[in-house]
Amino acid sequence: MSIYTEKETAKDFYAAVEGRRSIYAISNEPVIPDEKIEEIIQFAVKHTPTAYNSQSGKVVVLLGEHHQKLWDITKETLRKIVPAENFQPTEEKMNSFAAGYGTVLFFEDQNVVEGLQKKFPLYADKFPMYSQHSSGMLQYVVWTALEAEGFGASLQHYQPLIDDEVKKEWGIPQEWLLHAQMPFGKPTAPAGDKEFAPLEERMKIFK
Repeated sequence: MSIYTEKETAKDFYAAVEGRRSIYAISNEPVIPDEKIEEIIQFAVKHTPTAYNSQSGKVVVLLGEHHQKLWDITKETLRKIVPAENFQPTEEKMNSFAAGYGTVLFFEDQNVVEGLQKKFPLYADKFPMYSQHSSGMLQYVVWTALEAEGFGASLQHYQPLIDDEVKKEWGIPQEWLLHAQMPFGKPTAPAGDKEFAPLEERMKIFK
């Protein structure tokens, strides 16, 4: 069942794909109710394809103080490894993420991946790659869905530096491998211009 009714106006699919950009200037001003955020992310988790229907993707949604806590953890983790004289740009970046409304954490369940490796040993070396493919699709679906609702988002990768503290803070199973963090919020500035390579250099058609 679709999460949209006939009376609701969801953004056209192509427009949503085109509109999905990396938005770094975000605020914590509400765009849609929290229940709607939960609904669209549940929809993405349920319907994004996975290899062998493994459903290996796991998602944690952090709002409010939990969202703030994540970027505090990340900032303090980076403070330990970035020289103090160079830390200001890093701190500003962490604060810009924390200024948003929430963060989506994307994990892949390694128990599921290892189970497939044992069940299909001929393709054992491929399942970690398939897992990454599945996670990438889930990230894209969530990102585009959030954009379609009026949020701006970006994709960040501070794993494995923050993995242990994240798992401890929110009781995440050890078998869940963190793949990405997606801070989102109401856009306060548009994305910059984007250059596109010629399509004839990126695709071939034979007919």
